[in-house]
Amino acid sequence: MGLFTALGVDPRNVVFSSDTSEEQGRQFGKGRGTVDCCYPVKCISGHYGELLFGQRQKLDVLFSPMIYTLPSFMSGHVAKTLTCPRVMAAPENIKAGFIKERDVFAEAGIVYAAPFISLDEPRLVPKQTFEGLREVIPGLTYEETVKAVEAGYAALREFNARLRRKSREVLEWCAREDRPCLLVLARPYHMDPGIGHEIEVDLQAYGYPVLWVQYAPVDADLMAWAFGDDVRAGVIKSVFDIHDVWPSSYSSNTNEILWGAKFAARMPWIACVIRLSSYECGMDQPTYTPTQQIIERSGTLFFSFQDLDSTKPSGSVNPLPAEIRGRHHRAQEGGGAARLSAARRAGRGQRVALRRGRALAWPATHAA
Repeated sequence: MGLFTALGVDPRNVVFSSDTSEEQGRQFGKGRGTVDCCYPVKCISGHYGELLFGQRQKLDVLFSPMIYTLPSFMSGHVAKTLTCPRVMAAPENIKAGFIKERDVFAEAGIVYAAPFISLDEPRLVPKQTFEGLREVIPGLTYEETVKAVEAGYAALREFNARLRRKSREVLEWCAREDRPCLLVLARPYHMDPGIGHEIEVDLQAYGYPVLWVQYAPVDADLMAWAFGDDVRAGVIKSVFDIHDVWPSSYSSNTNEILWGAKFAARMPWIACVIRLSSYECGMDQPTYTPTQQIIERSGTLFFSFQDLDSTKPSGSVNPLPAEIRGRHHRAQEGGGAARLSAARRAGRGQRVALRRGRALAWPATHAA
């Protein structure tokens, strides 16, 4: 929104498609699908159709950029932050389903804009955005585009910072109240209720606070406590380095998932990790084993929902809260509680200063 409002577009004139659903696909995407086994990509047909056929007011532009790289808190610490090639190419892939017989966009008087954008390379983005929008927005200048892109990045930074602050508050509350929380390792599109099926919401209803790895707290004090020993020992070069567990650090979301596994293994209050992956995801499949091993070797519970598609795996989700409670209780009885208590006692001398004058004791020991 920051980009378009800076370009003078009234926020009331910016329309987003709704959450993914089977009804959306049946009503608006039927017969428009193209060949792709990736369920999140196939869903986009319904979103395009909804924007084309399901609006009361006529739209002028359908904006669906091809994102090549993603801004990440791990940028500069990994080889690359590339998006999945299927997702990156999805705008052109899905567009084909709407022009294969006749050009639906032209018939509706809608301009289709799908600029190629490298979001993790901010110096390139103004040029890429200008090239993609100068035929769409009459009179657009490069200077206006530069300012609009800066506004867009500012809005994104503020949004990310706000969610990270909230995640820190949740983790602090868990430490203060001695309560467990859950961490979700997934790709951003799993936040869509029609793709991730709100599996984490069902668990949250049973009293488990939920964190997402994309918005994990990455404050310097917390990172130094969790990863400082490994940095000083030369095991890793920085707190966001994952070469010790994943040398091929090119995919942005894969990088964050592997780092999230290391983060969960070092946080005593993250009692369980939920892994979500969509049907036939070639990017996720090589990461299943290392992610599971990192987490389970720390004594943290791990549950994986793989090959998610349009159907919610209710048979697997429904018994999960009781399973988490039972396994967490058995782990405590088996000595987990004693180890955690000892870690907390040892951490009383290492107090991390927090905002608003409060302090929190983080354990002085953590899992490898």
